[in-house]
Amino acid sequence: MELQSAAQAVPFHTNGMRVGLLGGSFNPPHAAHRAISLFALKRLKLDRIWWLLTPGNPLKDTGRLHGLSERARAALEVADDPRIDISCLEAVIGTRYTVDTIIHLRRRVSGVRFVWIMGADNLAQFHRWKDWRRIATEVPLAVIDRPPQSFRALAAPAAQALARYRLPENQAARLADQQAPAWVFLTGMKLNLSSTGLRNSDGSWKAKK
Repeated sequence: MELQSAAQAVPFHTNGMRVGLLGGSFNPPHAAHRAISLFALKRLKLDRIWWLLTPGNPLKDTGRLHGLSERARAALEVADDPRIDISCLEAVIGTRYTVDTIIHLRRRVSGVRFVWIMGADNLAQFHRWKDWRRIATEVPLAVIDRPPQSFRALAAPAAQALARYRLPENQAARLADQQAPAWVFLTGMKLNLSSTGLRNSDGSWKAKK
């Protein structure tokens, strides 16, 4: 797969397709990104996962952020699965905010059933995201447990505000068919890596599988 085609703004899709959206800096992409994606594909009964590489996370220090093309190339290598697509959509439409990305996709790709995928650490600070309530009303959310973040995440303001829309975990396969707001908290994902940890462990920036 060539980088040029894989990193297109909107990856291949067809009407009715069930697509998980995994956003992040991917600085660097690593085994946990891939494992989370494969986990979500299975548990949520998705057709594809799109990795949405941000030009820069507004809530993070971007001083050590590597170039978008470098991260996209590394993401292709790490993903290594025909069901995982790499997208630089946010750079194309000129935003760093998830809400803008989701609104764009909902308007331009209305026939696809999207699910936003995040780790429990992101749910814990979801209330700090721009227009987080709008995000929750646009697409269903799948939260992947990342111990020891579970209690903090489920006690956070966003989780409390959305509590009545939470599906039982045994209904996760129905999430993509639900009208937002709807979300599920998925347990059983044991791999615990982070891009920050990889960068700090050896001082290098090399994609690891």
